[in-house]
Amino acid sequence: MGRHPGPRHADVRDVLPGHDVRPRAAARAGGRRDRQPRGRGARARRAAVARHGVPVPALSLQRGAGRARVTAAIGAGPYSDVIRRRWRGPRFRGELTGANRVAEDVNPLCGDRVRVMLRVEGDAVAAARFVGDSCAICTAAADVASEMVEGRPARRGAVAVPDVLEALQADIRPTRMRCVTLPVSVLDAALGDGRAAAPAARSARP
Repeated sequence: MGRHPGPRHADVRDVLPGHDVRPRAAARAGGRRDRQPRGRGARARRAAVARHGVPVPALSLQRGAGRARVTAAIGAGPYSDVIRRRWRGPRFRGELTGANRVAEDVNPLCGDRVRVMLRVEGDAVAAARFVGDSCAICTAAADVASEMVEGRPARRGAVAVPDVLEALQADIRPTRMRCVTLPVSVLDAALGDGRAAAPAARSARP
């Protein structure tokens, strides 16, 4: 069986409805493949989303394909138009000249890595950029968070997870919530005591 040419990157894949960005597990002998465990229903999804400060009344309960789903009223599916647009053409990705606040972190479970760079002037964020190797949701969340923080006070909590989720306009499953919280937590670290001595992350390709 032939191999696809070139290296594989976490966010260099087409996003199609009903498909995850991450590759599926390899098939076992006998033709069966490992499957990701199903969620524990609407209650587990609502609880997981609520932990990040999203009001539970803002979610609507829907039934489909034999299992319960909780869908954000503002979005439809995990890959909204906002995520697709921000993933394919992020506006705030790239190195930042004169950055004086830098932080970086990685999600060991999926390999997403994000580095956030800020230029703080006085008490406000004058500019923000990010680089990294991450999935579509994480890349879009980093781009949204970078845009939101510009012009805001340079202190922790300047950008909150619920604000980013609302901007993404997507139904983010609890198992993918870390894709959103990772760039927000890295941004928060940069706003705190980030230093420019952090190693550069590999830039993700569009």
